[in-house]
Amino acid sequence: MPQLHLLPIRHHGPGSARSVLAALDALAPATLLVEGPPDADLLIPFLADQGTVPPVAVLAHVHLSPEQSVFYPLAEFSPEWVAIRWALERGVPVGFMDLPAAVTLAQREAASETPDAEAPDAEEAPTPVRADPLALLAQAAGYSDFERWWDALVESRGAGIFDAVNEVMAALREEDEGHTSERDLLREAQMREIIRAALKRVGQTGGDVAVVCGAWHAPALTPEALEREKKADPARLKGLPKVKASLTVTPWTHGRLTQASGYGAGITSPGWYAHLFRTPQHVSESWLTRSARLLREKGLDASSAQVIDATRLADALAALRGRSLAGLDELTDATQAVFAWDSDTPLRLLSEQLFVGEVLGSVPAEVPAVPLAQDLAATLKTLRLKQEATTREVTLDLREDAGLNKSHLFHRLNVLGIPWARESHARGTGTFKEEWTLRWEPEYAVRLIEASRYGNTLVRAANAAAVSRARRADLAELSRLLEVTRLANLPDAARFALAKLDERAASADTAALLDALPPLARLARYGDVRSREGDDPRPVFRTLTARAAAGLPNAAHALKDDAAQDLQKQLAEADRAVRLLDDAEATAEWVLALHALDAEGTAPLLRGDAVARLRDRQLLDEDTVRGRLGAALAPGQDVPTVAAWLDGFLGEGGVTLLHDSAALGLLDDWVVALDEEQFGEVLPALRRSLSRISPPERRRLGEDLRGLERETASAEVNEELGMLAVATGLRLLGVGDAK
Repeated sequence: MPQLHLLPIRHHGPGSARSVLAALDALAPATLLVEGPPDADLLIPFLADQGTVPPVAVLAHVHLSPEQSVFYPLAEFSPEWVAIRWALERGVPVGFMDLPAAVTLAQREAASETPDAEAPDAEEAPTPVRADPLALLAQAAGYSDFERWWDALVESRGAGIFDAVNEVMAALREEDEGHTSERDLLREAQMREIIRAALKRVGQTGGDVAVVCGAWHAPALTPEALEREKKADPARLKGLPKVKASLTVTPWTHGRLTQASGYGAGITSPGWYAHLFRTPQHVSESWLTRSARLLREKGLDASSAQVIDATRLADALAALRGRSLAGLDELTDATQAVFAWDSDTPLRLLSEQLFVGEVLGSVPAEVPAVPLAQDLAATLKTLRLKQEATTREVTLDLREDAGLNKSHLFHRLNVLGIPWARESHARGTGTFKEEWTLRWEPEYAVRLIEASRYGNTLVRAANAAAVSRARRADLAELSRLLEVTRLANLPDAARFALAKLDERAASADTAALLDALPPLARLARYGDVRSREGDDPRPVFRTLTARAAAGLPNAAHALKDDAAQDLQKQLAEADRAVRLLDDAEATAEWVLALHALDAEGTAPLLRGDAVARLRDRQLLDEDTVRGRLGAALAPGQDVPTVAAWLDGFLGEGGVTLLHDSAALGLLDDWVVALDEEQFGEVLPALRRSLSRISPPERRRLGEDLRGLERETASAEVNEELGMLAVATGLRLLGVGDAK
């Protein structure tokens, strides 16, 4: 009779993984079963490929609905991973045992449609015992680090570790009886059915069956449970809903294995777990040595003597806390005390690069994937780019083919909603540089599948996605989309977006027209320089500018303060766009609009802003500008109205006040003449306006104002001194009773 060997483990536990390897070597089973979706059995051979480097995950999604997906992650220290690799290396049949992904996805779909339904993998707030029973046992034993507790347990139990865990889990399940979720009951029924089938097959050929499963499930999979539930299991599983599911293997990251990522079976420190798996001896010493090496690479002090001190301190802390081995808590406390002192920089650095130890796995090209993912892989190989889980900065020179092609790729991926590369500010004043920040996230694999509905290649998919967005985009979004399609070198989508832009401009309001101008100006100004194909957007820019200019006076009439401020921001961006493109026809239309704003009825903020912009373009001379200022500050004017006019007039640089002392004097006289209540009303606007002037120029304005005060004061003092001198002279001359 074939025997059943249960190996209950903690998911992603390095101690469990080493124990599983030792047990499998000792047992040499004829068949191995591992917890996981059985419809992924066809993917198991790919896990033996040399190109498969963990962490990876089995990805299952509803066919033609990739947004409905589920992942089954595997790390190098996951017991399931080491068991599968053990079997594949020895030619031992291995398969998954759990609910099929097709059933899990159907349950998740039903849960999303029915808010009160049970989530497929959340088990509706499990009890602390069910959530992580082995961690609970470690805490009861006085260990904050489960893995070091497991190491201590192995030292005392040796080969009998799994029998001991099974006994403890049986006791815990008895204590927690009645709290087992319906999903757990279904999962365990499915596991038992698969185990029965494996035992039947092995019974014909000889040998034993080994099962690697989560510790909680082990008591439900014993030979006694198999016999007891033999009739009930088929009935329980009959008629379960299923969907058509597609499965593949995709790269994963350590970051997505953490509890902070929201992963249900997440762990605190994947980097620490990987270290424990690779380093069965001298764990503390090697961990602290790695910490010191990393700190030195970053220019921080970390000596060999400090490593020795930190090791001794960690061991001492473990002894004080009643633990036989130092865990991550003790090592972290020792690291902070010895290496960090009063700075959090070393610990923050170690947390990012060592505790998590961010890495991205890889899969071979032969793994089943959608054509779009295959095209991306081929493109990355051609451009010599690598997907990495760490953040990396890349600077592109667009004058070179390699830089331009990479830019096209990054922009196309962003069009498809895959922000692997995010554009950042480019250093230098030229237009031939782009700076990007690269970081690959595992969920982008799902987004690639979602994007494949647009096409099988990056160019076709990005073109189709951009056209789809253009059909429903408003004017401002169309303008931005047009710029993006040029940057991504998608001429077909660019032509479509340009036509839509021209079509919708006829019915757009002034605000939308103003928002559309900046992207169009950048595109028209730099498009040809960067060798991007497409129709010339200048005619559309002229049309939009003319329509915006025609509607601007009415849009600026009798606005409230908040609306006037919003329109001023749009007007400022549009004005910069007109200046950037420097198109004579568009500029002429725009200048007419600015003159029209300098009229009665225009919101004071916008009227002052228009005077400032006309002055900057040298279309109003100093005397005229001074006259406008004097009229605005004339006695009897409403103080808030004057404050708003000044806010627009002073703008960002205070140029008039810096170069026209007469204008500064007019403003000074007006402010001095205000009473206390009026000054309180005008102060916020003045403070807001003057705060936009750079600090050196504000100091210069202050000096100019002090100069005006000295001139006034000196005139009065000189007159008084002069009269004294006259009186003294008259007395000396003996003329009358001069005083």
